[in-house]
Amino acid sequence: MPEFKYLRPEDVQRLASYEFAPKILVEGYLSGRHRSSARGTSTEFRDYRQYADGDDPKLVDWKVFARTDRHYLRTFAHETNLDCHLFLDSSASMGFGAPLSKLDYGSFFTAALCHLVLRSADRVSLQLFDDQIRHFAPPGSTRGHLHNLMQLLENNTPGGRTRLSVALRRAYPLLRHRGSLVVVSDFFDDVGEIFAALSPYLHRGFAIHLFQVLAPEELELPDMGLQAFECLETGQRVVAHTDLLRREYPQAIQTHIRSIREAAMRRRISYTQARTDTPFLELFDRLQA
Repeated sequence: MPEFKYLRPEDVQRLASYEFAPKILVEGYLSGRHRSSARGTSTEFRDYRQYADGDDPKLVDWKVFARTDRHYLRTFAHETNLDCHLFLDSSASMGFGAPLSKLDYGSFFTAALCHLVLRSADRVSLQLFDDQIRHFAPPGSTRGHLHNLMQLLENNTPGGRTRLSVALRRAYPLLRHRGSLVVVSDFFDDVGEIFAALSPYLHRGFAIHLFQVLAPEELELPDMGLQAFECLETGQRVVAHTDLLRREYPQAIQTHIRSIREAAMRRRISYTQARTDTPFLELFDRLQA
């Protein structure tokens, strides 16, 4: 395998011991091929689920409709390949952090996910976004596809404002096969809008996983005296003394984080916080624990 910036030989070697992808990303907990709730010709009936936009009306169980006046689809347990859809926040705020920016950290993690998913003979797509989808790489499963994804990550630079909700809405009609949806972002966006945009994916049965990448300085504002602070996304500048900010900032950032975590828990969405001062491979250890 050629060496890539975000997928180094030593990382690939360490990843060889993981059974991760997409075992922990989807229901079924099988690797390679997966038992999942999907429409098919299997004779093993599993359950009903409510009709959602994008489903084939031909698969509606009309006998159930006659009894309940609601549209339901029969689902079956069968073996199928899975799609893993990755969304990497590439907005200007992701450029924060040194020596490793949030975008670099997220790119290492995303590259590892791509490698693991393809190793399991599944398909992976990649969306790079800020306030729009910059690049959309449709699902694929070949070595050439992995090479293209690594090139996209290497050529990616931070810029623009964070609008995850816009990216999710625009990507929705492009993701025709449900599977796992992984979002890697600092989530510096309106929490209500984010989860409203995730709602259609939940209704279609996607397994959703949120990874919030934050620099340690964003969690614990250091004492730097009088400083000029500039918003990376708007360019707005404010001069303030860190002594004053340190009294209120920790509560504000923790409130934002808690609102994301609690909104995810209410919807049974997986949430993981990642600090850029911790090795990104430790995320896989935590996920498999």
